[in-house]
Amino acid sequence: MYLENLQQDDIFVFSEMKSLKSLTGIQSRRGLENVIISNDKIVNVVSNSYGHIPNELFFKKAEKMLIDSNLKYHKRTINRSDRSFITDFIIEDDNQFSAKNKEDVILPMLRFKNSYDGSEKTSGHFGFYRKVCSNGLHIAEIEVEFSIKHSKNNTHLIMPRLNLLFDKFLDNEFYTIVQKFNKLKEIKILNTKEFVRDILEKTKLFKYECSDKNDNPSKKSREVLEILNYEALLLNETPNLWLGYNAFNSILHGTLKKSFSSQEKLDKKLFDEIYEMV
Repeated sequence: MYLENLQQDDIFVFSEMKSLKSLTGIQSRRGLENVIISNDKIVNVVSNSYGHIPNELFFKKAEKMLIDSNLKYHKRTINRSDRSFITDFIIEDDNQFSAKNKEDVILPMLRFKNSYDGSEKTSGHFGFYRKVCSNGLHIAEIEVEFSIKHSKNNTHLIMPRLNLLFDKFLDNEFYTIVQKFNKLKEIKILNTKEFVRDILEKTKLFKYECSDKNDNPSKKSREVLEILNYEALLLNETPNLWLGYNAFNSILHGTLKKSFSSQEKLDKKLFDEIYEMV
């Protein structure tokens, strides 16, 4: 039931590369000859050597590889302003993990990213999906290795066999990282406000205080505290570092206006800082 309401944005919006001269009638300077149009909006200006990678090519090929690998999955798609896109393949099989609480289920997740405005590298990586709050945990470090050949008339995607990468992920990282998750659960948070303040001072994710003249928790800080306390109540647990990490993670991926790549980097920074408390 947790995976029934996954976000399903339309990521296959019409896109094309056209010359600036054909649109304006004016000659453009070298290196800025073409534009990328996405859903009737110009989202990027590129050179003649640029090879446009439509989502239809990239994401559909990725999904076909999962199908060919016999991996059972659920799919989430996100479209940000017709400029950057992700598809999360949440892998549902015997390799799910419960963080010492059968209601707190974590699944391996494979994320693919593409962008038409150049804000995201066309890439993929493994991570985790936590069912309780539907957020993605991006602290795994194995990259899905593929190369992209850009040329004027042709773009080739060379991607590995995903079932082999998935096995490698499970063998090398999955169980190592979930052991860290369990260690986080063992450390109780005695003062949730001080915990939130401390992590924000270390990560600079946002300010804890409302303003320089008001040291009460800011709106985002209150959101973290509310999620932390709600999940503790939902799971019938005492607030702990695992729930604290996930409360921050939820705000990072749901509230803050960051690029997908920035979210992933900040996610890892958050985890490392909180794990230092173990």
